[in-house]
Amino acid sequence: MKHLCGNLTFWDSNFTKHTNLPDLPACFQLSVLPWAPCIFLWLTSPFYILYLKMNNRGYIMMSILNRIKTVLGLILWIVCWTDLFSSFHEMSQNQFKPPVYFVTPLVLGMTMLLATFLIQYERLKGVQSSGVLFIFWTISVLFAIVPFRSKIMNASQAENDRLRFTTFYIYFGLTLLQLILSCFNEKPPHFSSVVTDPNVCPETTAGFISKMTFWWFTSMAIKGYKSPLENKDLWSLNKQDSSELVVPNLLNEWEMEKSKAQSEQSVKEQAEFRKAGPGTEPNHVSVSPEEEEVLLSKRKEARQPSFLRALLRAFGPYFLIGSAFKLLQDLITFVNPQLLRMLINFTKQSQAPLWWGYSLAFLMFGASLLQTLILHQHFQYCFVTGMRLRTGIIGAIYRKSLVITNEAKRSSTVGEVVNLMSVDAQRFMDLTTFLNMLWSAPLQIVLALFFLWQNLGASVLAGVAVMVLLIPFNAFIAMKTRTYQVEQMKYKDERIKQMNEILNGIKVLKLYAWETSFQEKILQIRQKELNVLRKTAYLSALSTMAWISAPFLASVSLKRIQDFLSHDELDPESVDRRNNTSEYAVSVVNGKFSWAKQDQAILDNINVMVPQGSLLAVVGHVGCGKTSLVCALLGEMEKLEGQISIRGSVAYVPQQAWIQNATVRDNILFGRPYVEQKYRCVLEACALTPDLEVLPGGDQTEIGEKGINLSGGQRQRVSLARALYSEADVYLLDDPLSAVDAHVAKHIFDNVIGPEGALKGKTRILVTHGISFLPQVDNILVMVDGRVSEMGSYQDLLKQNGAFAEFLRNYSLEDIIEDDEIIDLLLDEEEEEFPDDALSNHTDMVDNEPVVNEARRQFMRQMSIMSNDPENPKKMSRRRRCSERKHPESPTEKKELKVEKLIQAETTETGRVKLKVYWEYAKAVGPLLSLFICFLYGCQSATSIGANFWLSEWTNDALQNGTQHRASTRVGVYAALGLSQGVLVMFSSFTLALGKIQAARKLHQTLLDNKFHTPQSFFDTTPIGRIINRFSKDIYVIDEVLPSTVLMFLGTFFASVSTMIVIIFSTPIFALVIGPLALIYFFVQRFYVATSRQLKRLESVSRSPIYSHFSETITGTSVIRAYGRNTAFVLLSDMKVDENQKSYYPGIVSNRWLGVRIEFIGNCIVLFAALFAVIGKEKLSPGLVGLSVSYALQVTMSLNWMVRMTSDLESNIVAVERVKEYSETTTEAPWIVKDKQPPPDWPPKGNVEFIDYSVRYREGLDLVLRNISLEVKGGEKIGIVGRTGAGKSSMTLCLFRLLEAAGGEIVIDEVKISEIGLHDLRSKLTIIPQEPVLFSGTLRMNLDPFEKYSDEEVWKVLELSHLKKFVSNQASKLELECSEGGENLSVGQRQLVCLARALLRKTRILVLDEATAAVDLETDNLIQSTIRTQFEDCTVFTIAHRLNTIMDYTRVLVLDKGKIAEFDTPANLLAQKGIFYGMAKDAGLV
Repeated sequence: MKHLCGNLTFWDSNFTKHTNLPDLPACFQLSVLPWAPCIFLWLTSPFYILYLKMNNRGYIMMSILNRIKTVLGLILWIVCWTDLFSSFHEMSQNQFKPPVYFVTPLVLGMTMLLATFLIQYERLKGVQSSGVLFIFWTISVLFAIVPFRSKIMNASQAENDRLRFTTFYIYFGLTLLQLILSCFNEKPPHFSSVVTDPNVCPETTAGFISKMTFWWFTSMAIKGYKSPLENKDLWSLNKQDSSELVVPNLLNEWEMEKSKAQSEQSVKEQAEFRKAGPGTEPNHVSVSPEEEEVLLSKRKEARQPSFLRALLRAFGPYFLIGSAFKLLQDLITFVNPQLLRMLINFTKQSQAPLWWGYSLAFLMFGASLLQTLILHQHFQYCFVTGMRLRTGIIGAIYRKSLVITNEAKRSSTVGEVVNLMSVDAQRFMDLTTFLNMLWSAPLQIVLALFFLWQNLGASVLAGVAVMVLLIPFNAFIAMKTRTYQVEQMKYKDERIKQMNEILNGIKVLKLYAWETSFQEKILQIRQKELNVLRKTAYLSALSTMAWISAPFLASVSLKRIQDFLSHDELDPESVDRRNNTSEYAVSVVNGKFSWAKQDQAILDNINVMVPQGSLLAVVGHVGCGKTSLVCALLGEMEKLEGQISIRGSVAYVPQQAWIQNATVRDNILFGRPYVEQKYRCVLEACALTPDLEVLPGGDQTEIGEKGINLSGGQRQRVSLARALYSEADVYLLDDPLSAVDAHVAKHIFDNVIGPEGALKGKTRILVTHGISFLPQVDNILVMVDGRVSEMGSYQDLLKQNGAFAEFLRNYSLEDIIEDDEIIDLLLDEEEEEFPDDALSNHTDMVDNEPVVNEARRQFMRQMSIMSNDPENPKKMSRRRRCSERKHPESPTEKKELKVEKLIQAETTETGRVKLKVYWEYAKAVGPLLSLFICFLYGCQSATSIGANFWLSEWTNDALQNGTQHRASTRVGVYAALGLSQGVLVMFSSFTLALGKIQAARKLHQTLLDNKFHTPQSFFDTTPIGRIINRFSKDIYVIDEVLPSTVLMFLGTFFASVSTMIVIIFSTPIFALVIGPLALIYFFVQRFYVATSRQLKRLESVSRSPIYSHFSETITGTSVIRAYGRNTAFVLLSDMKVDENQKSYYPGIVSNRWLGVRIEFIGNCIVLFAALFAVIGKEKLSPGLVGLSVSYALQVTMSLNWMVRMTSDLESNIVAVERVKEYSETTTEAPWIVKDKQPPPDWPPKGNVEFIDYSVRYREGLDLVLRNISLEVKGGEKIGIVGRTGAGKSSMTLCLFRLLEAAGGEIVIDEVKISEIGLHDLRSKLTIIPQEPVLFSGTLRMNLDPFEKYSDEEVWKVLELSHLKKFVSNQASKLELECSEGGENLSVGQRQLVCLARALLRKTRILVLDEATAAVDLETDNLIQSTIRTQFEDCTVFTIAHRLNTIMDYTRVLVLDKGKIAEFDTPANLLAQKGIFYGMAKDAGLV
């Protein structure tokens, strides 16, 4: 420094420290102080310029503010260089100045130019507020304050150097001005979203200070405090957090990762091949098959692309910025303890100047403040990364689920994949905050040990030894936790999957009175889950480092997600879609297909050629592979060999109609533009016009999940209308006529599918069971056991006299006509089955136009002549009419009624969480146990305070006597306090674990109980996703999140209280400050909690639609793919995720906003504790000063955590609130009424009597049945018929009391059914429902869940229901596993299983809901005869769609608009020529 400053002093401690008027020496003021900001700016600007180059946001117009800043920058440069030139001038005058007078102005001037350049460069790159320059100006001003003061103090000497005196004050004024100006923002750049978006997030335009302190969030906090936030108050999502940027980014990295893994793989394989070398014999005799197996398995292991790497590449760089902040914060953390040490030394020295103490106090305050700001920036980066991770993972999973093969689908059920999206993606979000702890914790430990070593020397090693010993213990616990976690996830998946099935089939469970058996199953799984939870809880009570487990949990999740994303995808090339010019629209050559690569082929040796524009019918028995053929054409099956080609676009109508939760119109348009004319024609053709008139909102009626409020027939017709509207080239129709009534089927065939229909000229492939249409098709393909047995026109096949002719001969012409509507609800093999609800607005609406007998005669003629003359003028004119008739008014305009939504929007509670909810949770834990837990925590804090006070007393001993003669007492008491604290901690954790398991069990139990006792109407109006959300997400919160929140809350609460006690004890004056601080604290907290709670609620409400939409998509993947709507659905999903993140993002920012403000209060506490210690240093012992200030340093964290925990507690207790809400829905009547139990052999005769009976579906709806009175003798067979909406199904539902009476009674054998328990009633009746529902489990369980019957009895009924052959061919016989929804059986087989159930129960009263819909004609006949023989002496009610089945019944009941229209024997009714006669005539029976 001598060279630089000449004879000016650089440092002199007498001048600075040991005086009451400190000042800095001249050389120091001239060199270090001005250079510091310059060094900062020159170091950061290269990186900053590079960053700006990468992130261009568009330029900003020159504003007045910008001009002023630039001008000031230039003036500053001139001012600095004035000094420089004046030095040169003095040199020329031979006044020698040391080099520092030249160097400093030069450096300063250059730096000012750089700053001016940055001001302009930022403007061009669209930066509205500059952090780098703000910090630079701040440092400049701070470092200029010292010379400012000392120049005034030494003003008398300034006479001889007036120029520098003046320039310095100009310089100081200008930098101060620059600092003030840099707090203001520029206008947003041109073409930015800010200008266009009405609800843009203020963060994008916020200034640097605002960003650092999260001030920009305040507007929302105020809004949320005034009134509960709603969706419209939320800001739009930042572009860089939205799915449209995040997901493609992640997917690109994942694709790269996969291709890399594959290329490495191929390189390896080549190497292995080379190793084998050309020298070996060509047939490789040398390698035994076993060895080859080993080689293959090794090769398989090699290629596993790592999803983690993809994640790191996609989100790592952004995350690292956060890590940099963390590193900075860790280093600053250790500044305060050093300052505290100086403070304690200061209190020991009586003659130390007071200003030194004050400056230490303020330095501590400054350091804490800086630490706060930096820490929260780090958190912000972490959480945003977490949020992007979740968006990316959900997006990736959704996109993947649209393209995975059916084989892969088998291994991941809907429940599991939804779990991947909810729980596993959530785990990753939680992980981001912990990841930095992995390196930060060891760093902090090392630094702490280093400082301790300096103070204590070798005694540190004892502590280190303990830590080292604990590492293996903790590692063991972490590993254990991980294994338990995997196990628990398994049970959880299983429980959710079971729940999903139960909710889907809840109606069946109620009808069969099987609830208890299934409830038992769920409770068994839950018990296992809780046992694992208990073990985990005990482990974590032992373990001191709970956060270690976070990375382990995430690794489990990572594996699950990676496995799912690595599933095989369908090969888009398996079907050749190029427009090759052959005359065949569809051709399959030597096709061989299976559902999974390793399965045996289901279709073999398939050769099909379908000429352009022809209609091909595919017929065959149940389970012969008709649906599989359609799937193969769609590319849904694995192609083992052969070629398929299809010309042009495809429309697909699956067997089980897939309906979205949207309006009828949206379901039909399916993303295509609305054309009034075309749309009307489609509705006409599909016979939907009359239905829309009945629906409450016309075609704007919202359809519930899975089409719940449409009848089977309507769903099928909507699905058909969708295909018709899409105007494709090739139509694949998988038995669309099965679910509709006879004359509607005819109408649809004539107007849509048939030779004269709307689709004539298109290529159509129609799978059907109805023989009546076969004469009108161009070609017929007969399938037998997965092979094409014959193919040709109707006439050719009759001539060939093969299987087809045989098939036809079995059925007389009469049969053909009446069976033209065989309801076949065969399921797509790979479609998830969701049974429907015949309830809720139950209307199997049918077209009311009577089909004249003409049709039948015409059909006879065609049978004989087979004249397919295309020029049938009658039909042509009819089609032309449709296009000419202009529709004067659309049904929607006509019905401008308020459409009542079927699915009610999910409600969110608003305002504070009621204390009752906390009380509910405490009750679930156990009231005494709750009190005891609080008591333990209190004791634990007390021992901790005690130990610390003892320690501070002990430190003072040394000062008084110089020697420590009471050392042994001191050590003994200290050890005792420490030990008891440890024991209490463990003890309180154990009791809390006990309590948490208890609560988890109770809450789940009541929820489950209630859901099994809930009436059917609830399930019709509540989406299943919403109920599942309670069972998965909310129960997960109660199981795992809430208890740890309670633990943290109690911990921080007692910590904060004990801090206050300690500080007040050591410096009583501190009590004065507590009041105002507490007030501020209270205000900030109220503001925050109101906003954050509502955000949390909005977030959880917007979460359900993501999963609902997802499970809906999975069910309809084949339809979505067939119509090529993948991208539209992906966009929809992205939109829903973004909508959810819109409420999540303000949620995380609110935590930061709060953190900065609360920690500021904490920092004030530190400041005051230190100041009071300085003021009262005469009276205080150093030990107490140390104690009170070190406690104050901790309070920042515990205060912050306390608000966070209060609000976390509030937002997590919401889960209890939501579970309670669904545990308290109204229940149906009791299952068993003890004093009213009917005798065990009831009903002995089976007499049924309706007395003036009325019923409605739900409160506030019209009556469906009105004042019905009728009497049925035991053993009678009653057919129930009637037009759509006449109340046929309602009749049967009333017998089971799924609908409770609105008036009147039903009496069965002298017992009023309304008085007995539901199970007593339902177990004595049997129903074979319209749609067969199976549950996953063994076949045996599906037939007899209570295991009441012997194996012989079960085999007997299987024989009667024609399933014996099928079951005995299976390896596992009765233990045959049925998959979710019974998908591994065809629909026909499922229907037979339902028949077997009925035969097994064999009750006096049987209800058939048109049960033979899904089987081919032969099986149908067998079933009918079985029912006639086996249920001979029973009372049978049949809801008939096809009249021929009930023509031999005792009596027929004709319902019309909920009243009895006719009730007599079939013969008498025909003679009356009333409604029944009309229906019989339509069906061609008279």
